[in-house]
Amino acid sequence: MDAAGDAMERGERAPLLLPESHGPKIQEEDGLQVPLLKDKKRSRSKAPLVVLGFECLESTAFNGIATNLIVYLETVLHSSNLASASSVTTWIGTSYLTPIFGAIIADTFWGNYNTILASLAVYLLGMMMVTFSAFLPTATVLGGSSLFGAQTVAFAGLYLVAIGSGGVRSSLLPFGAEQFDDDNAADRESKASFFSWFYLCVDFGMIVSGLFIVWVQQNVSWGLGFGIATACIALAFGAFLLATPMYKRRMPTGTPLKRLSQVVVAACRKTSHKLPADAGMLYEVSDKVDALQPKIAHTADFSFLDKAAIISESDLEEMSEEDGSSWKLCTVTQVEEFKILLRLLPIWATSIIVSAAFSQMNTTFIQQGSATSMSILSVPVAPASMTSFEVVCVLTWVLLYSKVIVPALRAFSSSSSGGGGNDGAEPSQLQRMGAGRLLMALAMAASALVEMKRLDSAARGEAISIAWQIPQYFLLAGAEVFCYIAQLEFFYDEAPDTMKSTCTSLALLTVALGSYMSSFIYAVVAAFTATPDSPGGWISDDLNQGHLDYFFWAMAAMCTLNFVVYSGFAKNYKLKTMTLEPSWSSVSRD
Repeated sequence: MDAAGDAMERGERAPLLLPESHGPKIQEEDGLQVPLLKDKKRSRSKAPLVVLGFECLESTAFNGIATNLIVYLETVLHSSNLASASSVTTWIGTSYLTPIFGAIIADTFWGNYNTILASLAVYLLGMMMVTFSAFLPTATVLGGSSLFGAQTVAFAGLYLVAIGSGGVRSSLLPFGAEQFDDDNAADRESKASFFSWFYLCVDFGMIVSGLFIVWVQQNVSWGLGFGIATACIALAFGAFLLATPMYKRRMPTGTPLKRLSQVVVAACRKTSHKLPADAGMLYEVSDKVDALQPKIAHTADFSFLDKAAIISESDLEEMSEEDGSSWKLCTVTQVEEFKILLRLLPIWATSIIVSAAFSQMNTTFIQQGSATSMSILSVPVAPASMTSFEVVCVLTWVLLYSKVIVPALRAFSSSSSGGGGNDGAEPSQLQRMGAGRLLMALAMAASALVEMKRLDSAARGEAISIAWQIPQYFLLAGAEVFCYIAQLEFFYDEAPDTMKSTCTSLALLTVALGSYMSSFIYAVVAAFTATPDSPGGWISDDLNQGHLDYFFWAMAAMCTLNFVVYSGFAKNYKLKTMTLEPSWSSVSRD
């Protein structure tokens, strides 16, 4: 990858050039196609706003299906509790698995803009099919599923939505971020806040779907409710197209998998070589060749990979002047990029357990709420609408963190050190993710206690209020704030400059794998706890005949163990260290 391509990945700017191959209204800026407008600065400031508005509509559309999907499967498509829960988590898992493929396509072939457009077309088709399924009969004459039956059309539409939404998720956040100029202080601040606003836009969609679309689905018409969600994605599609002239568009730069593969191959080819005692003797590109590319400081762990940077005469002779690396010799920075991914893997893996527990909000939490008295202070409350309350709790946790927790920690640190503020008292990203994992365990325990209370009341012929679920949703929201927001920031900061989009998608991939794990857990629970009287076991169609509390206690134990394992990895994690100055032994390919 050349210097301009690397600079583009970091969002840096170079002098503007006007390539002959482009028309008079387009210029090239660090690999970005930038529209030449009279008021360019003002126009660019609107592009992130368009992206945020787009995400509000997209989140509303997606959650307009996801929030109440389990109820639709059970009441309209007549699926069992266990099968419905498994279907929902599998579908959600697929929706968060597809972003990794979307990121590869965007980085290698299409770019973010084209990937979003193509994904939107698939997305809209899937939404239309799900809406259409609500108007089809669910029974068939011959007892089998017809080609155009409601079940077939619904699930075909759902998985088209999974594919389309995955392509949008992989590209929309980095596409919005690349609209900012990192050499401008105001833009850097705006870019930092953009990530927070983007996450809040996701939550906005959950609120609208949980309070409005869910009510329409259950009180007016499922078809109308799905139709409103479909209209949202259609509106987002149209607005995104109309705003095209103001976008900065990054061109594809090639897959980062090649750089990673080169490190492995080069290290394996030099297994017999001995590492130099001085790490400064390892190969690094000099600033004469690549002045814009920040260098990553060498670390001692995974020393076998350092062999990829051992210099030999034959390596220097065969090095291509246009390529930053080869299959025989890699730079220290390139080797360290691979090491970063290896260090991230344990942190990433523990996030899967968190996501498996978090997915209960769309399945067992709703099933539990459906078995309660669904009203709070005489106001009817649909179980699926409790997800909107969870979003309100997310906003509450954000305020608590910024206005109460952080100032309290700073005040405590200041008094302990004898005066003076201490910004270092703010919890690190790793610490926040640890707190999120602990809160998730507490949320599962609170769910178990509520279910014990509900079963005890049911045995007496009484029903508890759905308000008893409020603590578990509040704790779940805290886990989301501390875990997921910090995780996105952490993966983005730690990711090599050439793999920002890919690592962001890897963070989303934990949601997918967590949902798949949840489906697997349901299958295990059914296999080991099912009885002739209760085929679903703990998660029975009649929850009064099952033991959902045992399931929640098992999830709480798993989350607690996950927190312990994570703490060990986080304690020993080495943060990425950048150095703008190459070592004295850096080799130039001039």
